[in-house]
Amino acid sequence: MGARLNVLGSQTAGKFLKHIIAAGQVVAASPLPAATQELVKIRASQINGCGFCTDMHVKEAVVAGETSTRLHLVAVWREATVFTEAERAALELTEQGTRIADAAGGVPDEVWEKAAKHYDEEQLTALVSLIALINAFNRVNVIVQQPAGDYQPGQFG
Repeated sequence: MGARLNVLGSQTAGKFLKHIIAAGQVVAASPLPAATQELVKIRASQINGCGFCTDMHVKEAVVAGETSTRLHLVAVWREATVFTEAERAALELTEQGTRIADAAGGVPDEVWEKAAKHYDEEQLTALVSLIALINAFNRVNVIVQQPAGDYQPGQFG
């Protein structure tokens, strides 16, 4: 199975990706905990059916020291006891922000308020930015059917 487009070899895609990768570096350097960042990227990628990003972020999370138990339970975080209340709030905001078209009023106030209890304004800004960013990456990869499974940790930086 191959991708519909070679986004890694395209001049236009290269210019576009350069900018969203730079945005990702800003978020990565933010005060939002690194473990939370990976969980958010994994959960949004699962929802969007992005195999490439799910593969990438699970592998990066393993290298960063995330446990297999937590990684196996990201998709069912509501029933899992292995996530902190802050992580649960971030995962709920991720789901609502990723499924934004499913809610007539956007992200519900109660979901925002839960996240705001655990994260300060800079962390919330990073969290919202990360949710938007991973959704952009997911959409590119899903549209072009980027194959999953061959990603090597650190491959892009």
